[in-house]
Amino acid sequence: MPAPRIKSPHLLVAESGADREGHGLKRTMGLFQLICFGVGAIVGTGIFVGLSDSVAQAGPAVVVSFVLAALTCVFTAFSFAELGGAIPVSGSSYSFAYAGLGESTAFLVGWCLLLEYGISISAVAVGWSQYVNELLHSLIGWQLPAALSAGPSDGGIVNLPAVLVIAMASVLLVRGVRESAGATAAMAAVKLVILIAFCAIGYSAFKHGNLTPFSPAGLGGIGAGTTAAFFSYIGFDAITTAGEEAKNPRRDIPVAIMVCMGIVTLLYCAVALAAIGAIGGKQVAGRPAALSYVVNEVTGSTIGGGVIAFGAVVAIASVVLAVMYGQTRILMSMSRDGLIPRVFEKVSPKTSTPVAGTLIVAAVFALPAAFASLDAVMNLCTIGTLAIMAVVNVAVMTLRRREPDLDRSFRVPLYPVGPLLGIAFCLYLIYETGWFTWVQFALFLAVGFLVYVAYGRRHSTLGRELAAGTKAGDAVEAGAAEADRVGVTAAGAEREPREA
Repeated sequence: MPAPRIKSPHLLVAESGADREGHGLKRTMGLFQLICFGVGAIVGTGIFVGLSDSVAQAGPAVVVSFVLAALTCVFTAFSFAELGGAIPVSGSSYSFAYAGLGESTAFLVGWCLLLEYGISISAVAVGWSQYVNELLHSLIGWQLPAALSAGPSDGGIVNLPAVLVIAMASVLLVRGVRESAGATAAMAAVKLVILIAFCAIGYSAFKHGNLTPFSPAGLGGIGAGTTAAFFSYIGFDAITTAGEEAKNPRRDIPVAIMVCMGIVTLLYCAVALAAIGAIGGKQVAGRPAALSYVVNEVTGSTIGGGVIAFGAVVAIASVVLAVMYGQTRILMSMSRDGLIPRVFEKVSPKTSTPVAGTLIVAAVFALPAAFASLDAVMNLCTIGTLAIMAVVNVAVMTLRRREPDLDRSFRVPLYPVGPLLGIAFCLYLIYETGWFTWVQFALFLAVGFLVYVAYGRRHSTLGRELAAGTKAGDAVEAGAAEADRVGVTAAGAEREPREA
């Protein structure tokens, strides 16, 4: 069996130009923008739309489900923070897998990222459509007809609002990362204010009796609720896709990940308690636009629900924007490595963004948002994300052994317990998705492996260099020497040349 093609972390950084200007991208995102970007990527459909599904599984114990889902993400977030600071490139978990486990595993991680981000974009866009109708009803007493606000499987013809929000996000992304970051920061602020206001309204009507029975479905319900709640946290890894557009990625990416996870976990638990405490779990469970319904019930007016609907429209739009950003940057990294067509790596000299890749992503994922019901594949998205997270935890341990002197601005605490716990939590949630999802995922991976063999392995840049006799180590040294010649660190500060 041939040895795995492993790309050194130093080579990844050198090829991307991540310690200078990344592959035609501009460094415009500071710590505040990264935190807003992270909140923008996470807080959206999961709490505004998915809360009712989690409550239906776990009842008031959904708070425990949110904490368990957060623990799964936090242990993996430590690993993302370490690797994001050490390998600040746009490829995120794809690049981490390339450095830690090899090309074939990296391609399958990228394949799973297509599933995670693609389904997330489409599903979030469908959720946005629900709240657009709720907002229109609150403002003018009129809603879009079902034919134009739902796909065929949901009783409509085409979901135009879902297509519209994807189109708007693509326009912003094409214009430039500075504009996208500014819009994401503004939308993140709006949705945080709206959710805090929701908590104030919900707790004003809080009744302890609404929390009993606390766990009507027992531990099984909490486990199922955790799997459903996990979707609410998908997106925190998108922060690491900004490695080549962050001003100081080695410092700011780990900090941004930790701050985002803390904010989001506290917010989710507070919102869930406020909703259930105000009207009871049975009233929240399975209800569309649940947060607007809670406010309408508490206040006796549709005005408050309209404000919540406005916040949801803004929040969900920001998720579409942030997740599409992450998807285009991962595809750019894969294209740079030759594993997918080169069109995705092309950066416009005018806007410093991958225009063609962005438009292709928008067109591809607008189709399922417009016409398909995504409920059947949501568990597939969840298991794919969990598999990626498990791989990242393994990559941390592999690189600790293989690259002990790698420049790490953040280290996983309690190593190796942290990564091992991250893997254990991921495996537990994978188990909770059920055998049918396992079969779906196995088939999905099999198709991905065939694509890799048929295209990716044959067109791999690293494979061609190895076949031509180019040593990866020589390329690493050349990249390091070039970085020394430029004489800058990742933060842009001057440094002394390396010692021989």
